Amino acid sequence: MKNQWLIPTLLAFTLAACGKDSDKIGEASTVFNMLGKNDRIEIEAFDDPDVQGLSCFLSYAKKGGLKETVNLEEDASDASVSCVQTAPQIAFNENALAKPRKVFKRNASFAFKSLQIVRYYDPKRKALAYLVYSDKIIEGSPKNSLSAFSCHGTVAAQAASALTPSQQQVGACLIETAR
Repeated sequence: MKNQWLIPTLLAFTLAACGKDSDKIGEASTVFNMLGKNDRIEIEAFDDPDVQGLSCFLSYAKKGGLKETVNLEEDASDASVSCVQTAPQIAFNENALAKPRKVFKRNASFAFKSLQIVRYYDPKRKALAYLVYSDKIIEGSPKNSLSAFSCHGTVAAQAASALTPSQQQVGACLIETAR
C-alpha cells in the first residue's frame, strides 16, 4: 500500500521533464485572473534535434488562475507552430528522418493531457512537416496546426563541389543519404 503513489508520481515527473529543451520567448495575457497568473498565450522556441539549422516556434494557450497555482489546470488544445531556417546551412541525415518522430512534448494538465509536435519528412519533395496537436490518455482533440519547410525554398551556403558521394545539396540543405 505504501507504493500506490509511486507510479503516478514517477509519471508526473517524467511528463514534467518533457519539453525542457525549449526557450521561452514571451507571452501575451488574454484573461485577467484575480488570483494567480492571467490566462495567456505563451511562445517557446526549440531546435529540432535531428535537423541542424532549423528551429521551431510554438505558441499555445495557457490557463492561469488559482488552478495553475496548485498545478490542477487543464490548458486549451489551441496551439500553432512555425519552423524556419536559423543558420546559413541546414544539415540532416535523410535515413534518420524516415520515420515520424516526436520532437517536442509538454504537459497541458497535471498528468493526463499533453501538447506535442511530431516531425514528418517527405523525401520526394525534400520537405519537413511539423504537426502540433494535443492528446489525452482517453481522447485527444482534432485541433492542430502544421508548419512545412522545403529545402528547395532556401539558398545554398556552400558550393556543391565540396560534397562527398553520400551527400546531396538541395538549396541550403545538406542531406546525408548514407547511414
